[in-house]
Parts: sequence; C-alpha cells; structure tokens
Amino acid sequence: MSFGDILFLFLNPFEAVRGVRDFLELGGNVLLVIMLSTLALWALIYERYSFFRSDFKQLSARYIADWKARKERKSWMAQRIREMMISDAELKAQANLSYIKVLVALAPFLGLLGTVTGMVEVFDVMAVTGSGNARAMAAGISKATLPTMAGMVVALSGLFFTSGLERKAARSVENLADQLELAD
Repeated sequence: MSFGDILFLFLNPFEAVRGVRDFLELGGNVLLVIMLSTLALWALIYERYSFFRSDFKQLSARYIADWKARKERKSWMAQRIREMMISDAELKAQANLSYIKVLVALAPFLGLLGTVTGMVEVFDVMAVTGSGNARAMAAGISKATLPTMAGMVVALSGLFFTSGLERKAARSVENLADQLELAD
C-alpha cells in the first residue's frame, strides 16, 4: 500500500469503513465479537486514563485539604480517617481495572473460537467437495487465521496498557498516602 493509498483512505472515511467491513467479512462473525470487545476494552482504558488525568487529582486535592484542615493528626481516630481516605482513593483508582483484565484475557480465547469455527468451515467444504480444493477452503482458512491474529493483537496491546494503568494507580495512591503526613 503506497502513501497515496493511505492518504486516500485517510481523506475518504467511506473507503476506511469499506476496508473494515471487508476485513470483518473475511474473518467471520467471531471477528465482529472481537471488534466489539476491543471497543469496550479501549473505552475502559480511555476512561481510566481520563480519570487519572483529572478526577483523581481533584480527589487527592480534596483529601489533602481535608487532612491538613484537621487540628490533630496523631490520634487513633485521625489515623483511621487517613486510612479511610487512602482506601477510598485506592478503590476509585482500581475501578474498572478488573473489567479491563477480563477483556484482555478473553481476547485470545475469542481468537481461538474463530480458529475453531474457521476450521469447521474448512472441513465442511472438504466434505461437500470431496477433495482438498485450495480455492474452496480459502474462505474457511481466513476465518480461522484472522480472528486468531486479531485476538492476539488485542491481548498484547491491552496487556501493555493494563500494566501501565496498574502502575499508575499504585503510584497515585502511594503519592496520596505520602502527602497525608502523619505528624503535625
């Protein structure tokens, strides 16, 4: 594909949609399921990054201001309030990460499902034609390989962002805990 072809696809979104449609047809129905789960995965990843960009900063600032407004910070009750603030921040930082992990883990299995359904189609063609005609089996083979490839790409890219989000959540909560100092 030349630069001109890529530029044409970029400037003409209908061609891009047609390309996606053709890719989905080659991969079968399982590829559509992978695409939908990928959209959900990336929506959740985007939500987490936008949460850390704005909402978590506001939450941290509010907790820090509340903590610094306290007259005493050494009593047992004050320590429990501090722990509650940190725990609440950690819960909010970890929200939706389990859904992201499930979608990342599900992607290779959906790819494997596509492999199985594609191979069943190949065997159906072989049973109908009574031979190993390569042209007749080509559609089934593409339905077997494309979902596998798509599932692995989704899983690998999602794994990268999941580990980044986990580190960001842990680091953000740790920074908040450090800012909620124990002594006056």
